Amino acid sequence: MKGKPAVDDEWQIEEDMRTLLRAKEIQRDPKRMAAVRKLAQKKMADIKNLTDK
Repeated sequence: MKGKPAVDDEWQIEEDMRTLLRAKEIQRDPKRMAAVRKLAQKKMADIKNLTDK
């Protein structure tokens, strides 16, 4: 049927929607966002250390 996503595409679309909903939940939680930012800073520092060598 034209216009209808394939089964794999439909699954991916639904998975993407769940991912976006979870991201919004995390963004609304200050404690979780603080932990995410802290981890992101550590990961960026680790990557910088690798590229500086």
